[in-house]
Amino acid sequence: MQFTAQQVAAIINGQIEGDPQKKVSRVGKIEEGEEGVLSFIANPKYEDYLYSTKASILIVNESLQVSEPVAPTLIRVKDAYMAFTHLLEKYHEMTGSAGKNGIEQPSFISPTAKLGKNVYIGAFAYIGENAIIADGVKIYPNSYIGDNVIIGKDSVLYSGVKVYNDCHLGNRVTIHSGTIVGGDGFGFAPQKDGTYKKVPQIGNVIIEDDVEIGANTTIDRATMGSTVIRKGVKLDNLIQIAHNVEIGENTVIAAQTGVSGSTKIGRNCIIGGQVGMVGHIQIADGTRINAQSGLSKSVTINNTALTGSPAFEYKSSLKSQAIFRNLPELQQRLLKLEETVEELSALLSQNISVKK
Repeated sequence: MQFTAQQVAAIINGQIEGDPQKKVSRVGKIEEGEEGVLSFIANPKYEDYLYSTKASILIVNESLQVSEPVAPTLIRVKDAYMAFTHLLEKYHEMTGSAGKNGIEQPSFISPTAKLGKNVYIGAFAYIGENAIIADGVKIYPNSYIGDNVIIGKDSVLYSGVKVYNDCHLGNRVTIHSGTIVGGDGFGFAPQKDGTYKKVPQIGNVIIEDDVEIGANTTIDRATMGSTVIRKGVKLDNLIQIAHNVEIGENTVIAAQTGVSGSTKIGRNCIIGGQVGMVGHIQIADGTRINAQSGLSKSVTINNTALTGSPAFEYKSSLKSQAIFRNLPELQQRLLKLEETVEELSALLSQNISVKK
């Protein structure tokens, strides 16, 4: 599939500098650009590639200053990164899964399940009793949808996704392969003889609109009530969300983070990879948590930045790290000060003895 610079510019509302009939057939990174490749420059550190890349078309910011002739055709826009993202969305619609529909065989769909219009059910998928699958939903092969599950319009569940009974997914939810929604929470009551008795997990998971969940993430059902993922949340791969957790709107969480039971995370938080949180704490709106941090208590002030384990305020942590790096030098200075004090003390003692 080929596109001219003129066609690309029309999609992203850009201004062309160069040959409007220059053609591209694929997208790629600017440092690996070849003839027929469309790429972009949004970060100033990549501007040097502007003069060496062999890409045919580049999307750039209106503000980009060109100091010498360039080979690619340029398309200038206000925000090159967002324009390129929009272009990728359009490309995905044309080449990806947007056109899939129908029911592949073999698959099992309960007679009591309700399917909307233009749905896609892949081979070996299972749809349980009283499940509701709305218009435009795509469920890829080998996925499991339990009894009484509700999946909203235009949601996509990739191959191998498991959604346990009674869970609710909103509109335009995307869940990648291997993710499990609604598995039992980690609830076991210790017994006098040292064993553990399982506490039944009778709640569910509610995922609101426009949420995207990466591969092999697990979201446990609530013991009672609901584990809730609010509108616009983005979860990376390999994340563990425990029972009765709530994650606020538009919060993003990177890979290998673990959130313990009943923790409440606010809106618009940014949480790095491998962060660990204890249970039953509150995380204020706008909190930013550095990778590999450990939270053992609530964050009560909005827009706080944290790092370390146990995590503490980001600027204070940087100061502490600076001091820590200088500890050997500080130790030597302290030893010299101690020697000087001892010498002064000895001299003072001698003077006192002489005066006596």
